[in-house]
Amino acid sequence: MTRPTTPVADTDGPASSPLDDAKAQLADAVEFLNLDAGTHQMLATPRKEVTVSVPLRRDDGSMELCLGHRVQHNISRGPAKGGIRYSGSVNLDEVRALAMWMTWKCALLDLPYGGAKGGVAITPENYSERELERLTRRYTSELIPILGPGKDVPAPDMGTNEQTMAWIMDTYSVSIGYTVPGVVTGKPVDLGGSQGRAAATSRGVVYSVLNAMEALDLDPVGSSAVVQGFGKVGRGTARFLHDAGVKVLAVSDVHGAVRNDAGIDVPALESHVDAEGTVVGFPGADPTQAGEIFSVPCDVAVPAAVEGVITAETAPSVQARLVVEAANGPTTPAADAVLADRDVLVVPDILANGGGVVVSYFEWVQGNQAYWWTEEEVNDRLRTRMNKAWAEVTTFARDHDLSLRTAATTMAVKRVAEAHDSRGLYP
Repeated sequence: MTRPTTPVADTDGPASSPLDDAKAQLADAVEFLNLDAGTHQMLATPRKEVTVSVPLRRDDGSMELCLGHRVQHNISRGPAKGGIRYSGSVNLDEVRALAMWMTWKCALLDLPYGGAKGGVAITPENYSERELERLTRRYTSELIPILGPGKDVPAPDMGTNEQTMAWIMDTYSVSIGYTVPGVVTGKPVDLGGSQGRAAATSRGVVYSVLNAMEALDLDPVGSSAVVQGFGKVGRGTARFLHDAGVKVLAVSDVHGAVRNDAGIDVPALESHVDAEGTVVGFPGADPTQAGEIFSVPCDVAVPAAVEGVITAETAPSVQARLVVEAANGPTTPAADAVLADRDVLVVPDILANGGGVVVSYFEWVQGNQAYWWTEEEVNDRLRTRMNKAWAEVTTFARDHDLSLRTAATTMAVKRVAEAHDSRGLYP
């Protein structure tokens, strides 16, 4: 249950990228399932890609041209689903990889969606709210032909939030001529968003942590964790771990990291971040190097930032018994092999961070039916869905002597391939 099905290189190599990693994971699943070369090519290739130029009038009157993308990887199981990120690192290959992982995630969690992803190559902190609104509305207007509740349903991701989704919904609705709440998820509750959506990804991560702890006979009370990233997902994950009795020993963000081996007071850290905008300078912990956070001895390491942070070079320094991927693609295939050799259990992203898309599905259903659930109902349904997926993946991994990642990807790929075949030649 801890080793990949096929050997990988000793190092990630200079050409390694999120798309390389996604394709390597797909190749393992295709080999296990003995799929033909044409099916492999179909599963590896996005169904549709759109790249748009987005002219933006800055507040000072100057003009700037931004580049945006939207990739629909697969729609065999339903409309495309996936977030939109605003980040200076956004490029087409990254969006392709994220869209592919969304396809597997939706299939693994048995949601009636395909996978998509989008993004604009900007650093949102460098723009005013008015500029971000203008950018979002223009980006949306360029994508309107491919968006819609039955076509492609965006959601927030890195650098975007509920307000971004509200702008997208409004722009789309104005174009169509009536309000369409189902065109996005992750929007404000007063515009048809779901209770519990904002914290759903973090809750799903912690459900995965608790399930994995139980499998390793670890008691959450008194166990320890480190969290890399203190954004929408990492912050909530740290808080829910703290609430479950897990000692959070170290936390990092883009500015730095803090560590307290007696356990960080997470609510106090949140207050500090609200006031200062960073974990740096938190008086309840000592400063430490952000790049060394995974070398802190602990039970659980949670990468909750960006792709490719645990590589073949850094994996030997991981001092946790368990890695739970709150980010997309944080562990490279070569690092997976290193961690497996050290008996470190890795809960893969398409399982661990699926809570966000699960509750996005709940929001989509509620919006389409105009019938709203309570937060307790949402969280109960989320826990049930996450626990079911955990049981299915661990059983498949055990029965076939696979790593959790290969088991999860294989199950997802099988479901997508079967949906494609059952629809006939054209889809």
